[in-house]
Amino acid sequence: QLQLVESGGGLVQSGGSLRLSCAASGSSLDRYAVAWFRQAPGKEREGVSCATTRSDVTNYADSVKGRFTISTDNAKNTVYLQMSDLKPEDTAVYYCNVLRGWTTYWGQGTQVTVSS
Repeated sequence: QLQLVESGGGLVQSGGSLRLSCAASGSSLDRYAVAWFRQAPGKEREGVSCATTRSDVTNYADSVKGRFTISTDNAKNTVYLQMSDLKPEDTAVYYCNVLRGWTTYWGQGTQVTVSS
């Protein structure tokens, strides 16, 4: 059973940076689609970025393009989200997501708060 644990969230000032980590256990992330989603208070969960672990193909929501970077470390079985030039509207709980076959796995989420 694949398990995902996010970390790296916190409180940061506008313009600052954070790196989120999503450590997987129970199974390798190799060859699967990985993604980061976020959910702000009162809003629906939205996709932020996605990638496949065996290719350089990545996608980003327009709102984070040029500021966020998704990456994977297969040796550490970890997915990262480097976030730069953070804005108050980036405040949300960030969730790691892995799609393996017909099954979707979610982490518990990590809170990111950006103060103005």
